[in-house]
Amino acid sequence: MSTDVVAARPGFGHTLRAEWIKLRSLRSTWYTLGCLFVVALGITILASNAAGQSWAEATDAERQAWDPTGRSLTAYIVAQLIVGVLGILVVTSEYATGLMGTTLTAMPRRTRVLAAKVVLATVVAVIAGEVLMFASFLIGQPLMDRQGVPVAGLDDPGVLSAVVAGGLYLAAIALLAVGLGVLMRATAGALATLVGIVFLVPAVAGIFPSWMHGVFTYWPTIGGSAALGTVADPDFPHPWLNLGGMCLAIAGVLAAAFVVFRRRDV
Repeated sequence: MSTDVVAARPGFGHTLRAEWIKLRSLRSTWYTLGCLFVVALGITILASNAAGQSWAEATDAERQAWDPTGRSLTAYIVAQLIVGVLGILVVTSEYATGLMGTTLTAMPRRTRVLAAKVVLATVVAVIAGEVLMFASFLIGQPLMDRQGVPVAGLDDPGVLSAVVAGGLYLAAIALLAVGLGVLMRATAGALATLVGIVFLVPAVAGIFPSWMHGVFTYWPTIGGSAALGTVADPDFPHPWLNLGGMCLAIAGVLAAAFVVFRRRDV
């Protein structure tokens, strides 16, 4: 009898399937994904169409540092905010509706519940991020080529890794958003914190004391995004190391989220 009871207990696969059903049943999930592609690709088109004028007005030094790959991937700046909203909603949508209590009653193992949300957010964000980055590159390069400016191909040195890095970067931001959603338990609070991290802090980085500047080596939209380019940046000579450091910091946020989620009442 006890063996049958143990065998009947739902495993991680069941939890993951339940989380996927909840996520895909939300209209906000599909609205957010649709907004991600429409807005980001729209920015790609605008940035690429403006490349001709930028190239014509560029100095010799600016032309030597011209990065057609990085230019076609600039949509990541806005895309990270939208994919962050998706990551936040993976958690806060249940807090907003009161469904989190029901979820934890049905599955008391909180670590498993949050792990399923993290895995689901990772898969969705990696797929959406990589598709978006490849689409941005493949749309942007022909638009720039029509204007007679230098362009790049996926087989050029460093191009493929930069495009792949863009998708991984967006996935990392989504996981940061999941962690913030758990810690804040509110969409508005988590989103405000995310905006501060990816936009506000980089904008005012110059006012911080010099001993803090090492932190920005791994900060999103500063050092963490350095891997999205193909032209060497003297400030970030090892861009994948910067991206990796950013991911380690996000892993720390997720670890804190797991601790808080396990100890909190709901």
